[in-house]
Amino acid sequence: MVKLNRIYTRTGDDGTTGLVDGSRVPKHSFRIEAIGLVDEANSAIGLALCAIADQAHRALLTRVQNDLFDLGADLATPAEDGDFAPSEMVLRIAASQAEWIESEIDALNGKLEPLTSFVLPGGSEAAARVHIARATTRAAERAITALAAESPVNPAAAAYINRLSDLLFVLARVLNDNGASDVKWVPGANR
Repeated sequence: MVKLNRIYTRTGDDGTTGLVDGSRVPKHSFRIEAIGLVDEANSAIGLALCAIADQAHRALLTRVQNDLFDLGADLATPAEDGDFAPSEMVLRIAASQAEWIESEIDALNGKLEPLTSFVLPGGSEAAARVHIARATTRAAERAITALAAESPVNPAAAAYINRLSDLLFVLARVLNDNGASDVKWVPGANR
């Protein structure tokens, strides 16, 4: 259990921040950029939740928010040796978490007609907010792949963030009356 008595510590005033292993890194490092964008995605999901009434969809996104905290902890725990096995002291994203997302995508997508065009972010307010979360999740994924180019990243974490943007896309379509209210892209419409 986390217990925070004081929110500010002053330890980051020098432009560094602490990782789970006790090491300190610059706040502008690839690792902190990735962690920060995962937090932004989580916050965007929180904003989307404010516009979603369906309890099943709320439960799905709340579970995702918890997973994103797991993902942040995973990213904040370097494994230079490439050992991403979870332990009592190390929280890691597990392959089963990405597999759960795949099953949720399949269940939600089963309600939808196949796409005949790309869709523009929008439609209902709830769908638009989920599209913002999807785009933010893609930014987090780009930051995680940039981190992976310089330091080992848990493959399950990379898979999770990749699947999450797909889940959010499908959920946005569901929130648009199962795709009936999707705003379709019309290529070259304004030439």
